[in-house]
Amino acid sequence: MQIHDILSVERVAIGVDAASKKAVLEELARLVTFRSPDLTPVQAFDGLISRERLGSTGIGNGLAIPHGRIKHLTTAIGAFLRTESALDFDAIDGQPVDLFFALFVPEEATDTHLTMLASLAKTFSDERLVGRLRTLPTTQTVYSLLVTA
Repeated sequence: MQIHDILSVERVAIGVDAASKKAVLEELARLVTFRSPDLTPVQAFDGLISRERLGSTGIGNGLAIPHGRIKHLTTAIGAFLRTESALDFDAIDGQPVDLFFALFVPEEATDTHLTMLASLAKTFSDERLVGRLRTLPTTQTVYSLLVTA
């Protein structure tokens, strides 16, 4: 499964003014549930908060991959968010975060979950790609870059 399989342009937001980790997770929960009858914003937010309580999903270099497994979800879905300013997200390198990719998979999809997380981490290890994600001016251009990465 690739990014183009789980992301739509409607689930991409840039220039979001979020002042806290909670605000970012709320916005990701709202984004990821766009046209998703299997998932509500409350379920998505609760899934993200539950996972963050286990440890931060901030992977370093200004990136985080909040994620969760959700009951009754039938397919993996994702959302991408770029905040206006980087914020403290308890990332493993201690640096603030401005790029977020949320991933949700069905509760029983453990292998898919781990495979997708590894794939996303590899994709976001490309410093050139990350630099472009920070400067592209529209959601469409960000989406296009993500689905071809």
